[in-house]
Amino acid sequence: MYRHLESRLTQHVRDFLRRTYDLELPRIVIEQPPRVDLGEYALPLAFELAKKLRKPPHKIAEEIIAGLGAVTGFEKFEVAGAGYINAHVKREGLAAAQAADEEPRAQVPAGKILVEHTSINPNKAAHIGHLRNAILGDTFVSLLRFAGREVDVQNYIDNTGVQVADVVVGFLHIDKKSRAEIEELTHQPRFDYYCWDLYARVSQWYEQDKENQKARHEVLHAIEEGGNETAAIADVISIMVLRRHLMTMDRLGIEYDFLPRESEILHLHFWDAAFAKLKESGVLYLEISGKNKGCWVMKRAGASVGEGEQLSEEDQKVIVRSNGTVGYVGKDIAYHLWKFGLLGRDFGYRKFYHYPRGHDCWISTTVGALDHPHFGGVEEIYNVIDARQAEAQNSVIEALRALGYNRQADHYTHFSYEMVALTPRCAAELGYQLSEEDKARPYIEVSGRKGFGVKADDLIDVLIASAKKEVDARHAEVPEPERLSIATQIAVGALRYFMLKFTKSSVIAFDFKEALSFEGETGPYAQYAVVRATNIFRKGGMEPDQFTGEAVDFSKYLSGEGNDEIWELWLASSKTSYIIDQCIATTEPAYLAKHAFQLAQQFNYFYHRHPILSEPDEGRKKFLLTTVAVVRRELIRALAVMGITVPPAM
Repeated sequence: MYRHLESRLTQHVRDFLRRTYDLELPRIVIEQPPRVDLGEYALPLAFELAKKLRKPPHKIAEEIIAGLGAVTGFEKFEVAGAGYINAHVKREGLAAAQAADEEPRAQVPAGKILVEHTSINPNKAAHIGHLRNAILGDTFVSLLRFAGREVDVQNYIDNTGVQVADVVVGFLHIDKKSRAEIEELTHQPRFDYYCWDLYARVSQWYEQDKENQKARHEVLHAIEEGGNETAAIADVISIMVLRRHLMTMDRLGIEYDFLPRESEILHLHFWDAAFAKLKESGVLYLEISGKNKGCWVMKRAGASVGEGEQLSEEDQKVIVRSNGTVGYVGKDIAYHLWKFGLLGRDFGYRKFYHYPRGHDCWISTTVGALDHPHFGGVEEIYNVIDARQAEAQNSVIEALRALGYNRQADHYTHFSYEMVALTPRCAAELGYQLSEEDKARPYIEVSGRKGFGVKADDLIDVLIASAKKEVDARHAEVPEPERLSIATQIAVGALRYFMLKFTKSSVIAFDFKEALSFEGETGPYAQYAVVRATNIFRKGGMEPDQFTGEAVDFSKYLSGEGNDEIWELWLASSKTSYIIDQCIATTEPAYLAKHAFQLAQQFNYFYHRHPILSEPDEGRKKFLLTTVAVVRRELIRALAVMGITVPPAM
C-alpha cells in the first residue's frame, strides 16, 4: 500500500508541474522523513526547481502545496525547513487497506525475463561461493515473480571447458581408470566429493612436471571435437556431477527450468551463425600484424576509438585465436544472441531432472523432444556472475550494440557480486595450516584447485546438525522426523539469510560461529518473530486470517503522537512491495533482508510492550490482534521471497 500511495503522489505532482510550470521531470524524488510525526513522505522537489523557476525553494514548496489540492489517501502537506514538502497519509485508510491485504497491483511490463545463475563447472562438488550465486539468483527470480513477471531460470553448464578436462586427466592419467570403472564410481553417493579431491591432485600433478600439461591440451581438444571415448568419459563425469549439483541446490529449494550446455553450443554450430553475423557487420576483423596477428578481434569494451582510427593492441579483444579456437567471449556472444531470439537457431531439448515439488528441469541436446517449453527469445536478461567476469560481460554487451541490437543491450544486466572467502578462524577450524601472515588477514580466499574451501553439502549438514541440537533440547516431546524438519527449516533460513544480508559488492568472510548464531540479524531471528506471532493466536484459540480489520477503529488507535510507535510498525508492514520494487530496480536483495529483520525487531518490541491476550478493552484487543496478524503475514511474505519458510516451533 505504501508503494501505491507513493505512485499516486508522484502522479499528482507530475500533473501539477505540467499544468502550472509546463515542466516534465524524468524523475520525482521522494524520500522518507526521519520520524513518522513529520509525515510518511518527503519531497525535496523545490530545491531542484529553484534554479529553473528562479524562486526560493520555500516559496516553490508553498505553491506546490497550494496547487496540489486534495490527494486521495493523504491527510495534509506541510513545508518543512528551507523547502521540503512533507506528506502525511491518512493513517486509518492505509491501515484498513493493509489489514484487508488490498495492495493494488502495479502495471507489469510485457515480455519474459531470463535469469541465469549458479553455472558451476560440472567437475567437482559445489562450494560455499557457489551458494552465494545460487541464493542471490534464486531470490532475484522470486522478487521478479512476486512483481508479476514471467521468468525463465537457466543454469549454464560449461561441460567442455578446461575444468572438466582436468578431472578427465585425473581419471585417465593419475587414477588410470577405464570408462567402465569411472561409470561405476559415479554411482557413489557423493561422486562430486571424489572429483573435488581428484581435481586438487591434478593441479599438483601439473606442478610436478610442466610436460604433464600436454595431457590437458589433448583431452580438451578431444572433448571439444566430440564423438570419441574421451568425450564420452567427460560427458559421464559432467552429467553425474551436474545431478549432484542439482540435488545440493534442491536442499535449499532452488530449482531451474533449463540447463543449456556448451557442448550443444559447439556441436549445433551456434558460433558459426554468430561468427557470420559479426564478420558481415564488421564487428570482427582479422588482425594482420602485431601480437594478435591471425586472430579475429573486436573493440574492447570501454575502448575509446574515433571513427576510422585503427584499434591498438590494448583496445582489441581477441574472440578467435590464431589457431582457430573460439574464446569464452565468442561462445557467450552466440549464446546471448540465442537468448534474445536473434541467432536463428535453437537447442534440442530433453527432460533431465524432476523435482520433488513437481517441476521438470530440461537440458540441451543436439536432437531432442518436439514437445517442450519454449526457451529463449526473451525481453530481458540478468546474468548472476561474479564481479571478476565484468570485462567478459561488457564485451558481450559491446558486441550486441555493434550489431545494432541496442534495445537488447539496454536490457542485458550483469548481476555482479563479490566472492565468499573464509575468516582465518573458520579456515583453522577446517584444519588448514595458516601462516602468521594468513592469520592476520581479514579473510582467506577459497581455491578449488588447491582443494581449499567449504563444500556446500558439508555446510548445510553442519547447520542442520547444529539447529537439531537446539530443537532436540527445546522440543524433546516432538517426534524425531518433525524435529529434523524444523531443524532443516532453521538451517536453510540461517544460510539463505546470511548470504542475502550483505550487499552484493561486499566480500563475505564466512565464519561458522556467525552463520550458526541465532541472535541478531539472522534468518532464525525473523523466523522466531513469526512463530511468536503464531503462538499468540494458538494460545487464544484463534486464526490469524480472521483479523482483516473489520470493525476496528483505526483512527482511535493510530492517530496522535501517543500512537506513533504502533503506527511505525504498521507503516513498516505496508512497505513489502515497495522494498521489493527497490530490490528489483537496484538488483540488490539485501534490502529485503534488512526489511525483514527490522520488521521482526519492531514486532518484538511491540510484543514486549503490549499485553495482547490479556488486554481488557475488547476494541483495543481486536486492534492489537489485527496488528499481529498483519505483521505476521508480511514477515511470512518477505521471508518466502527470500526462500525461507517458517517452522511450527523454534
